[in-house]
Amino acid sequence: MMRLVLATLLVFHAGLALANTRIKDIVTLQGVRDNQLVGYGLVIGLQGTGDSLRNSPFTEQALQSMLERMGINVRNSTLRTRNTAAVMVTADIPAFSGTGTRIDVTVSSLGDAQSLKGGTLLVTPLMGGDGFNYAVAQGPIAVSGYTITGQAESVTQGVPTAGRIPNGALIERQLPGSFSDIGQLILELRNPDFNTAARIADAVNRYTRQYYKTSTAFVRDQRSVVVQRPGKLNSARFMAAIGNLPVTPDTPARVVVDQRTGTVVIGRDVRISTVALTHGNLTVRVTETPQVVQPAPFSDGITAVEPRTQISMEEQSGALAIVSGTSLESLVRGLNQIGLKPTDIISILQTIKTAGALQADLIVQ
Repeated sequence: MMRLVLATLLVFHAGLALANTRIKDIVTLQGVRDNQLVGYGLVIGLQGTGDSLRNSPFTEQALQSMLERMGINVRNSTLRTRNTAAVMVTADIPAFSGTGTRIDVTVSSLGDAQSLKGGTLLVTPLMGGDGFNYAVAQGPIAVSGYTITGQAESVTQGVPTAGRIPNGALIERQLPGSFSDIGQLILELRNPDFNTAARIADAVNRYTRQYYKTSTAFVRDQRSVVVQRPGKLNSARFMAAIGNLPVTPDTPARVVVDQRTGTVVIGRDVRISTVALTHGNLTVRVTETPQVVQPAPFSDGITAVEPRTQISMEEQSGALAIVSGTSLESLVRGLNQIGLKPTDIISILQTIKTAGALQADLIVQ
């Protein structure tokens, strides 16, 4: 009998006590977010794995412009280097980052380069959505993938045309605004839920009643909790204090199915009403064995191919089983009794949902 956990990578936390989570791990503060930066640059130092300038004219134009800024005139020359590649550089700049702070950047090939391994990114300005440059990136690229090419075969591992530069960008312009400009503190849940929002408000109110003799938090909706700063307390210190308060987040009853990989993830609160089910596999095998027919000697016949097809069917017997799930343990135990493959489990879950016996949301990816 096949184990459901091993066969389908079933992820669950049955029988375990509910774990408390810090508030700062399940919420974000409204108005405090990262900003995305993007830039166009050149990578040099590649071992013949860069862009072919004939197929990537933008690489040749960028290379010519860079050399001209350095006093080298190559406008009337034909460039044939394969050690240069045009790339797009992206980064996320954290909120309230000051000038001089370093951030990581991601470098991705724009042309037909085969690999960026061993390359170095030249100075690349990174601009935000408002068109202003906020950072400058430069440095050697760390690439995890590789490509080995021979005359008759090539091997590729990972993605050699993309890499990262840890601390590769230096912030030159500070983002507008500061933490002190935030008036009302609004905590936004990463996974919206009314029950979780109420628990967060209760935890904050217990803390403020104990230390400040007042309630400061209330639930606005399933996504956000509004917190009033008590008195003239510093907002940063207040957020640090309530961010470490433990709460138990609630999760909806949900089953997530990935048909491509055969992965089934069942939430802790998933229930199945009592149903009787059976599942049998039907295998149809079609075998083609064409036969060549030769004409008789000294005849005017021609060689022909006669098709021969053999079809066989095999259907496995399926016993009728009763499955009910008042808890995740009993649900997994019931499915394990049948002994199913991942594709069979997905099919059964979809059928149980259609029958109205699956008391959870079924998400098929």
